[in-house]
Amino acid sequence: MSDRLLFCVFSYNRGRFLENCVASIETCVPDADVVVFDDDSNDAYTREVLERLSERMEVVQPGNQSSHKLGGLYGNMQSAIEYASERNLVCFIQDDMQVVRPMKKEEITKLDRIFDNHPDVAFLHPCFLKGLNRERDEATLTYDASLDAFRRRATDQSAGQYFSAILITRPSRLLEKNWRFRPSEPANDLQAREYFHTIGHLFTPFAMWLPDVPAYRGKRKTLALKLAERWRRCGFFPYEILSESQVEQLRDRPKDVLPFAEDFLTCVNKDLDKPWGYYPMQGSRFLKKLNSLELAIRKLFLAR
Repeated sequence: MSDRLLFCVFSYNRGRFLENCVASIETCVPDADVVVFDDDSNDAYTREVLERLSERMEVVQPGNQSSHKLGGLYGNMQSAIEYASERNLVCFIQDDMQVVRPMKKEEITKLDRIFDNHPDVAFLHPCFLKGLNRERDEATLTYDASLDAFRRRATDQSAGQYFSAILITRPSRLLEKNWRFRPSEPANDLQAREYFHTIGHLFTPFAMWLPDVPAYRGKRKTLALKLAERWRRCGFFPYEILSESQVEQLRDRPKDVLPFAEDFLTCVNKDLDKPWGYYPMQGSRFLKKLNSLELAIRKLFLAR
Protein backbone atom coordinates (compact mmCIF):
# COMPACT_ATOMS: atom_id res chain seq x y z
CA MET A 1 0.00 0.00 0.00
CA SER A 2 1.18 3.53 -0.79
CA ASP A 3 1.91 5.82 2.16
CA ARG A 4 1.03 8.90 0.07
CA LEU A 5 -2.29 10.62 0.61
CA LEU A 6 -4.64 10.27 -2.36
CA PHE A 7 -7.14 13.05 -3.06
CA CYS A 8 -10.25 12.05 -5.00
CA VAL A 9 -11.82 15.24 -6.36
CA PHE A 10 -15.46 15.04 -7.45
CA SER A 11 -16.33 17.38 -10.29
CA TYR A 12 -19.25 18.60 -12.35
CA ASN A 13 -19.42 21.70 -14.57
CA ARG A 14 -17.44 24.05 -12.32
CA GLY A 15 -14.14 24.34 -14.18
CA ARG A 16 -12.85 27.45 -12.40
CA PHE A 17 -13.53 25.90 -9.01
CA LEU A 18 -11.95 22.60 -10.05
CA GLU A 19 -8.79 24.43 -11.14
CA ASN A 20 -8.59 26.17 -7.78
CA CYS A 21 -9.24 22.96 -5.83
CA VAL A 22 -6.52 20.99 -7.62
CA ALA A 23 -4.06 23.89 -7.48
CA SER A 24 -4.58 24.19 -3.73
CA ILE A 25 -3.79 20.48 -3.27
CA GLU A 26 -0.66 20.72 -5.41
CA THR A 27 0.48 23.81 -3.49
CA CYS A 28 -0.27 22.61 0.03
CA VAL A 29 0.30 18.84 -0.27
CA PRO A 30 2.82 18.50 -3.12
CA ASP A 31 3.56 14.84 -2.33
CA ALA A 32 -0.09 13.81 -2.63
CA ASP A 33 -1.64 11.98 -5.57
CA VAL A 34 -4.77 13.41 -7.19
CA VAL A 35 -7.51 11.74 -9.25
CA VAL A 36 -10.48 13.68 -10.60
CA PHE A 37 -13.81 11.86 -10.80
CA ASP A 38 -15.88 13.94 -13.19
CA ASP A 39 -19.58 13.21 -13.62
CA ASP A 40 -19.59 13.80 -17.39
CA SER A 41 -19.37 17.61 -17.36
CA ASN A 42 -20.75 19.25 -20.50
CA ASP A 43 -19.66 22.83 -19.82
CA ALA A 44 -17.07 23.84 -22.43
CA TYR A 45 -14.64 25.49 -20.03
CA THR A 46 -14.84 22.63 -17.54
CA ARG A 47 -14.02 20.18 -20.32
CA GLU A 48 -10.97 22.30 -21.23
CA VAL A 49 -9.83 22.19 -17.61
CA LEU A 50 -10.32 18.42 -17.47
CA GLU A 51 -8.29 18.01 -20.65
CA ARG A 52 -5.40 20.04 -19.18
CA LEU A 53 -5.52 18.18 -15.88
CA SER A 54 -5.49 14.81 -17.67
CA GLU A 55 -1.96 15.59 -18.86
CA ARG A 56 -0.60 15.27 -15.31
CA MET A 57 -3.17 13.21 -13.38
CA GLU A 58 -5.88 10.66 -13.97
CA VAL A 59 -9.32 11.97 -14.86
CA VAL A 60 -12.04 9.34 -14.54
CA GLN A 61 -15.23 9.86 -16.54
CA PRO A 62 -18.04 7.56 -17.72
CA GLY A 63 -16.49 7.17 -21.15
CA ASN A 64 -12.92 6.32 -20.15
CA GLN A 65 -13.29 3.58 -17.56
CA SER A 66 -14.00 -0.09 -18.01
CA SER A 67 -14.80 -1.45 -14.56
CA HIS A 68 -16.29 1.44 -12.54
CA LYS A 69 -19.67 3.01 -13.22
CA LEU A 70 -20.20 6.65 -12.41
CA GLY A 71 -23.49 8.27 -11.56
CA GLY A 72 -24.18 11.04 -9.06
CA LEU A 73 -21.99 11.93 -6.11
CA TYR A 74 -22.46 8.72 -4.13
CA GLY A 75 -22.07 6.54 -7.21
CA ASN A 76 -18.82 8.35 -7.94
CA MET A 77 -17.71 7.85 -4.35
CA GLN A 78 -18.29 4.12 -4.66
CA SER A 79 -16.18 4.08 -7.83
CA ALA A 80 -13.48 6.03 -6.01
CA ILE A 81 -13.36 3.74 -2.97
CA GLU A 82 -12.99 0.71 -5.23
CA TYR A 83 -10.43 2.51 -7.40
CA ALA A 84 -8.38 3.31 -4.27
CA SER A 85 -8.81 -0.09 -2.60
CA GLU A 86 -5.05 -0.58 -2.21
CA ARG A 87 -4.37 2.85 -0.70
CA ASN A 88 -3.82 3.49 2.99
CA LEU A 89 -5.30 6.98 3.08
CA VAL A 90 -7.82 8.65 0.80
CA CYS A 91 -9.39 12.09 1.09
CA PHE A 92 -12.67 12.78 -0.71
CA ILE A 93 -13.09 16.42 -1.63
CA GLN A 94 -15.39 18.29 -4.03
CA ASP A 95 -14.61 20.81 -6.75
CA ASP A 96 -16.11 23.74 -4.79
CA MET A 97 -13.63 23.21 -1.96
CA GLN A 98 -10.03 24.18 -1.26
CA VAL A 99 -7.07 22.97 0.76
CA VAL A 100 -6.26 26.04 2.84
CA ARG A 101 -2.93 25.29 4.51
CA PRO A 102 0.32 23.39 3.96
CA MET A 103 0.42 19.82 5.31
CA LYS A 104 3.62 18.21 6.54
CA LYS A 105 4.51 14.59 5.90
CA GLU A 106 4.33 13.90 9.65
CA GLU A 107 0.64 14.81 9.57
CA ILE A 108 -0.04 12.18 6.93
CA THR A 109 1.81 9.62 9.04
CA LYS A 110 -0.23 10.66 12.08
CA LEU A 111 -3.51 10.20 10.18
CA ASP A 112 -2.34 6.77 9.05
CA ARG A 113 -1.52 5.84 12.64
CA ILE A 114 -5.03 6.80 13.78
CA PHE A 115 -6.51 4.15 11.51
CA ASP A 116 -3.87 1.66 12.68
CA ASN A 117 -4.71 2.23 16.33
CA HIS A 118 -8.50 2.63 16.07
CA PRO A 119 -10.17 -0.24 14.19
CA ASP A 120 -13.60 1.28 14.93
CA VAL A 121 -12.75 4.54 13.13
CA ALA A 122 -13.66 4.69 9.45
CA PHE A 123 -14.06 8.42 8.81
CA LEU A 124 -12.21 11.60 9.72
CA HIS A 125 -13.47 14.99 8.59
CA PRO A 126 -10.80 17.38 7.20
CA CYS A 127 -12.81 20.63 7.14
CA PHE A 128 -13.17 23.66 9.32
CA LEU A 129 -16.56 24.07 10.96
CA LYS A 130 -19.23 26.37 9.57
CA GLY A 131 -20.02 29.44 11.63
CA LEU A 132 -23.69 28.95 10.77
CA ASN A 133 -23.66 25.94 13.09
CA ARG A 134 -21.64 27.53 15.89
CA GLU A 135 -24.26 27.19 18.63
CA ARG A 136 -24.97 23.52 17.83
CA ASP A 137 -21.30 22.58 17.45
CA GLU A 138 -20.22 24.27 20.66
CA ALA A 139 -22.93 22.32 22.49
CA THR A 140 -22.22 18.88 20.99
CA LEU A 141 -18.54 18.57 19.95
CA THR A 142 -15.90 17.50 22.48
CA TYR A 143 -12.17 16.90 22.05
CA ASP A 144 -10.89 13.31 21.86
CA ALA A 145 -7.16 13.27 22.59
CA SER A 146 -6.67 9.76 21.16
CA LEU A 147 -7.74 11.01 17.74
CA ASP A 148 -6.66 14.64 18.09
CA ALA A 149 -10.14 15.36 16.81
CA PHE A 150 -13.59 16.41 17.98
CA ARG A 151 -16.42 13.91 18.25
CA ARG A 152 -20.09 14.72 18.41
CA ARG A 153 -22.22 13.67 21.35
CA ALA A 154 -25.53 11.98 20.58
CA THR A 155 -28.01 14.34 18.94
CA ASP A 156 -31.31 13.99 17.12
CA GLN A 157 -29.86 15.19 13.79
CA SER A 158 -30.21 12.76 10.89
CA ALA A 159 -26.66 13.16 9.53
CA GLY A 160 -23.18 14.29 10.44
CA GLN A 161 -22.60 12.13 13.51
CA TYR A 162 -21.09 9.02 11.93
CA PHE A 163 -20.56 10.04 8.31
CA SER A 164 -19.74 12.97 6.04
CA ALA A 165 -19.41 13.03 2.25
CA ILE A 166 -16.18 14.99 2.76
CA LEU A 167 -13.89 12.52 4.44
CA ILE A 168 -10.56 10.85 5.06
CA THR A 169 -10.75 7.07 5.15
CA ARG A 170 -8.84 3.84 4.73
CA PRO A 171 -10.67 2.13 1.83
CA SER A 172 -10.02 -1.44 3.02
CA ARG A 173 -11.91 -0.66 6.24
CA LEU A 174 -15.06 0.07 4.24
CA LEU A 175 -14.64 -2.72 1.72
CA GLU A 176 -14.23 -5.28 4.52
CA LYS A 177 -17.78 -4.37 5.57
CA ASN A 178 -19.05 -4.62 1.97
CA TRP A 179 -19.76 -0.92 2.19
CA ARG A 180 -21.94 0.55 -0.57
CA PHE A 181 -22.53 4.29 -0.56
CA ARG A 182 -26.23 5.00 -0.26
CA PRO A 183 -27.98 7.86 -2.10
CA SER A 184 -28.21 10.34 0.79
CA GLU A 185 -26.18 11.57 3.74
CA PRO A 186 -28.74 10.39 6.37
CA ALA A 187 -28.77 6.90 4.83
CA ASN A 188 -24.97 6.74 4.90
CA ASP A 189 -24.96 8.02 8.47
CA LEU A 190 -27.25 5.12 9.47
CA GLN A 191 -25.03 2.64 7.66
CA ALA A 192 -21.88 3.98 9.33
CA ARG A 193 -23.59 3.77 12.74
CA GLU A 194 -23.92 -0.01 12.24
CA TYR A 195 -20.18 -0.58 11.88
CA PHE A 196 -18.11 2.32 13.17
CA HIS A 197 -17.58 4.92 15.86
CA THR A 198 -18.59 8.56 15.39
CA ILE A 199 -16.67 10.60 12.84
CA GLY A 200 -13.72 12.63 14.08
CA HIS A 201 -13.47 16.32 13.09
CA LEU A 202 -9.76 17.11 12.89
CA PHE A 203 -8.40 19.46 15.54
CA THR A 204 -6.21 21.03 12.85
CA PRO A 205 -8.35 20.92 9.70
CA PHE A 206 -6.88 21.57 6.26
CA ALA A 207 -9.83 22.01 3.86
CA MET A 208 -13.01 24.05 3.49
CA TRP A 209 -15.94 24.67 1.18
CA LEU A 210 -15.76 28.01 -0.62
CA PRO A 211 -18.54 30.40 0.40
CA ASP A 212 -21.45 31.36 -1.86
CA VAL A 213 -20.66 29.08 -4.78
CA PRO A 214 -23.01 28.29 -7.69
CA ALA A 215 -24.72 24.97 -6.95
CA TYR A 216 -26.15 21.97 -8.75
CA ARG A 217 -28.77 19.54 -7.53
CA GLY A 218 -29.18 16.52 -9.75
CA LYS A 219 -27.17 18.24 -12.52
CA ARG A 220 -29.98 20.72 -13.21
CA LYS A 221 -30.79 24.10 -11.74
CA THR A 222 -34.35 24.97 -10.82
CA LEU A 223 -35.68 28.48 -11.32
CA ALA A 224 -35.53 28.92 -7.53
CA LEU A 225 -31.86 27.95 -7.46
CA LYS A 226 -31.02 30.37 -10.28
CA LEU A 227 -32.86 33.17 -8.48
CA ALA A 228 -31.10 32.32 -5.23
CA GLU A 229 -27.68 32.44 -6.87
CA ARG A 230 -28.47 35.90 -8.25
CA TRP A 231 -29.90 37.08 -4.92
CA ARG A 232 -26.82 35.95 -2.96
CA ARG A 233 -24.45 37.12 -5.72
CA CYS A 234 -22.80 33.74 -5.86
CA GLY A 235 -19.35 33.66 -7.38
CA PHE A 236 -15.77 32.51 -7.06
CA PHE A 237 -14.40 33.47 -3.64
CA PRO A 238 -11.31 31.39 -2.73
CA TYR A 239 -9.41 31.54 0.55
CA GLU A 240 -5.94 32.84 1.21
CA ILE A 241 -3.51 30.02 2.04
CA LEU A 242 -2.60 30.11 5.73
CA SER A 243 0.96 31.17 6.53
CA GLU A 244 3.27 29.07 8.68
CA SER A 245 2.64 31.32 11.69
CA GLN A 246 -1.12 31.11 11.19
CA VAL A 247 -0.91 27.31 11.05
CA GLU A 248 1.06 27.34 14.31
CA GLN A 249 -1.63 29.48 15.94
CA LEU A 250 -4.26 27.03 14.73
CA ARG A 251 -2.31 24.05 16.11
CA ASP A 252 -1.40 25.69 19.42
CA ARG A 253 -4.84 26.95 20.42
CA PRO A 254 -6.59 25.54 23.53
CA LYS A 255 -8.19 22.14 23.04
CA ASP A 256 -11.68 23.45 23.77
CA VAL A 257 -11.58 26.04 20.96
CA LEU A 258 -13.42 24.73 17.91
CA PRO A 259 -12.01 25.51 14.43
CA PHE A 260 -14.70 27.67 12.87
CA ALA A 261 -13.76 28.84 9.38
CA GLU A 262 -14.67 32.46 10.03
CA ASP A 263 -12.25 32.57 12.99
CA PHE A 264 -9.18 31.30 11.11
CA LEU A 265 -9.63 31.76 7.36
CA THR A 266 -9.58 34.84 5.15
CA CYS A 267 -11.70 34.93 2.00
CA VAL A 268 -10.42 37.01 -0.92
CA ASN A 269 -13.82 38.73 -0.95
CA LYS A 270 -13.68 40.42 2.43
CA ASP A 271 -17.13 41.96 1.92
CA LEU A 272 -19.03 38.68 2.28
CA ASP A 273 -21.36 38.66 5.25
CA LYS A 274 -20.45 36.38 8.15
CA PRO A 275 -21.25 33.71 8.99
CA TRP A 276 -20.52 32.62 5.43
CA GLY A 277 -23.18 30.82 3.43
CA TYR A 278 -22.60 27.63 1.46
CA TYR A 279 -25.91 27.00 -0.30
CA PRO A 280 -27.71 29.68 -2.35
CA MET A 281 -31.21 29.02 -0.93
CA GLN A 282 -29.93 29.13 2.62
CA GLY A 283 -32.18 31.36 4.71
CA SER A 284 -34.99 31.73 2.15
CA ARG A 285 -38.13 29.74 2.93
CA PHE A 286 -39.89 31.09 -0.16
CA LEU A 287 -37.19 29.92 -2.57
CA LYS A 288 -36.95 26.55 -0.86
CA LYS A 289 -40.71 26.06 -1.27
CA LEU A 290 -40.52 27.18 -4.90
CA ASN A 291 -37.66 24.76 -5.48
CA SER A 292 -39.61 21.87 -3.92
CA LEU A 293 -42.66 22.71 -6.04
CA GLU A 294 -40.66 22.70 -9.27
CA LEU A 295 -38.98 19.39 -8.38
CA ALA A 296 -42.38 17.85 -7.58
CA ILE A 297 -43.79 19.01 -10.93
CA ARG A 298 -40.76 17.60 -12.75
CA LYS A 299 -41.20 14.27 -10.98
CA LEU A 300 -44.88 14.19 -11.87
CA PHE A 301 -44.22 14.74 -15.58
CA LEU A 302 -41.36 12.22 -15.65
CA ALA A 303 -43.67 9.61 -14.12
CA ARG A 304 -46.12 9.93 -17.00
